[in-house]
Amino acid sequence: MTNHSETAGPFENGDITGREPLNEQSAHDTQVTLRSPAELADALPYLLGYRPEDSIVLVALHDREGRGRFGGRARLGIPAHTEDWEEAVQQLVRGLVTSSERRGRRPEQMVAYVCQEPGRGETGRDVMLRLEPLIAQLRAECGDLDAPVVEALCISDGRFWSYSCAVAGCCPADGTPMGLPGTSVLAAAATYAGIQVRGTLRELRARLLPWETSAALAQEVALDAAGMSLVPRILDDTARQSVADETLDLAERIIRRFAAAAPVSGTHPADLRDDALLTHDEGATLILGLQDRTTRDRAAAWMEGDEAGPALRLWRALARRCVGPYGEHAAAPLTLAGWVAWSTGDELEAREALAMALGADPDYLFARLLHQACNEGLDPESVRRCLRAERAGRAGTDTLEQADAAAEATPGALSETAVAGPGAAARTDGRHGEPASRTGGSRRRRRPRAAEGGDRGPRPPRGEDTRRRSTGSHPGSTAGGPSRPGGTKPDGKRARTGGSPSRGTAAAGGRRETEGDG
Repeated sequence: MTNHSETAGPFENGDITGREPLNEQSAHDTQVTLRSPAELADALPYLLGYRPEDSIVLVALHDREGRGRFGGRARLGIPAHTEDWEEAVQQLVRGLVTSSERRGRRPEQMVAYVCQEPGRGETGRDVMLRLEPLIAQLRAECGDLDAPVVEALCISDGRFWSYSCAVAGCCPADGTPMGLPGTSVLAAAATYAGIQVRGTLRELRARLLPWETSAALAQEVALDAAGMSLVPRILDDTARQSVADETLDLAERIIRRFAAAAPVSGTHPADLRDDALLTHDEGATLILGLQDRTTRDRAAAWMEGDEAGPALRLWRALARRCVGPYGEHAAAPLTLAGWVAWSTGDELEAREALAMALGADPDYLFARLLHQACNEGLDPESVRRCLRAERAGRAGTDTLEQADAAAEATPGALSETAVAGPGAAARTDGRHGEPASRTGGSRRRRRPRAAEGGDRGPRPPRGEDTRRRSTGSHPGSTAGGPSRPGGTKPDGKRARTGGSPSRGTAAAGGRRETEGDG
């Protein structure tokens, strides 16, 4: 958009959430026309539902009567190394174009944003100049796909710059100050439509990251103890069903406990309240029990109505308790949190929780399928129907023997089949006679991704010489989840039995997850 007085196109309320079809009028029948880069810069948090940080954002435009209408949106973190920019740009642009085509409308144009705060010794203008080659790559990639970038903006240090303005002296060299949040016409329209901007992704992820407090050690000890008692039972076909029933009974009791708790104001106080309502032993029992795939699928049925809110709070609380070497165990509660969020209409938290689940375990099939389905704008009702049917079938079962027979007659996890299609079951459960569980009962080695792509069963121990204590707090920074008897020596150090196995770390798979609703 080289002419800064040119109309960018109407911003319809349905496009803020990205849920309505691109060829239909917004239910509110309200339009906000954006005419300048300032208004486009102000629109970004309302397009995404949060304020992006260190991000490349691409927004599709669709022609309607000669005026652009916002379509799908996609975001990627800005790679730290410039040699990775080309790959990131290709992934972002091609992903958004492909996703838009699947929804029936190929974008005619694009609006691009780069958002990054200045580093030490930098100014916002320095950031703008440093990221100019990144914008150039975005322009080239979009042009190759016949979706040219009509406006490209850099937002940094409370100011914005247009890369598209060719008029000398039009834009201040030091950038244009951003307006006060919530004071624009667009903010008023978003409020009318019930749209909220939820802070930053960092704040959202903080609700799902493992503890870094003094309570983390006590939780790790409880996880060690739970692993010693539960893992052998989970691996025993005769005792596995009873562990599943005990896990789900405990989860149901805690969901009722959460539902009865007095409400508090603010997300952080609410999370502290939930942490106080859950003991270390209860958290450890649930985390270990949910590593069994069928148990996890049964827990996924708490997805709607009065159960959904307390269940989502429980899954968040369990993800925060996957501390130390149990970071990979967070894949199960993070996937459940993402599923419930998606089922209840919160696509932002759903995408973040599912991306974090894949960071904890890149091979976690249910998270991968849900993340793809959510990003492509699919309707979660097909998964809900499958889980409702499974739950109703269990309610009509009189004995554990009948329940086992029903499980054997249904190959694979019902939730995975519902997302990926009927062929998913055959691909995900090719290990006959092996329990579909992920436990902390042994030292585990991340194996190469299997051809069937399923959630993994127990894995062989990893050699002690390759493991070390993790120092990161992100779920993707820890591996394995070993189960050991744990205790504390008088000098404050951890006591171990059976030798001195060390702990290891696992990379998040090196895979960059694109966020978007294209």
